[in-house]
Amino acid sequence: MQHASRVVTSNQFGPHQDLVRRVQRALAHPLKKPVAEHSRQAFERAEAWRANTDAPLILDAGCGVGLSTRRLAERFPEHVVIGVDRSESRLGREHGALPDNALLVRADLIDFWRLALAAGWAPERHYLLYPNPYPKAAHLKMRWHGHPVFPTVLALGGRLEVRSNWQIYIEEFAQAVSLATHQKAAVESLTPGPDYLTPFEAKYAQSGQPLWRLTCELRGQPPGEDPLHSS
Repeated sequence: MQHASRVVTSNQFGPHQDLVRRVQRALAHPLKKPVAEHSRQAFERAEAWRANTDAPLILDAGCGVGLSTRRLAERFPEHVVIGVDRSESRLGREHGALPDNALLVRADLIDFWRLALAAGWAPERHYLLYPNPYPKAAHLKMRWHGHPVFPTVLALGGRLEVRSNWQIYIEEFAQAVSLATHQKAAVESLTPGPDYLTPFEAKYAQSGQPLWRLTCELRGQPPGEDPLHSS
């Protein structure tokens, strides 16, 4: 039996009034956070694994227990799928053997994205599935579109897909994409299943919560200065 999951509650009733300033600040002031050594080592292992194939890349950012990475690898057998999460305990949960075209990596996403961009990675698809929405208005800077790493996410390019059970999160993300890239992201309601991509997706959908999806074909960043060397 599925247990009902709590709906998102917030003191916001629409996109955050400070979103424009946060995005503009991120664009004007590149992130200078040092890269953690464990993230650098994890990226190097992922880079070595990926060097064995010329298949197009899918990034599963914040993959949690890795179920989504497995399912994406099954849906896209001609691609390689790399799932990244910071939690060793989540990644260590048993969900069966990984497909040959999938890899799970424990790393800080903020570091991994920046290393990927510096190394010239250009994922064909990039998934952000049910990130913690941080629904309190005071926590805008903790949402990915309000974080200083947001321009890096966009600069990687490819087909970006974000799913959430909070409509405002998706609407804000779309507004932030438009501000940063002058591209329009598609926002739509989502009825997933029966092969849910993540445990959260299954829990939310089966408890009757409305789900939302953003998609955007990002042009990415033209070759230029290594973003890590400017930090």
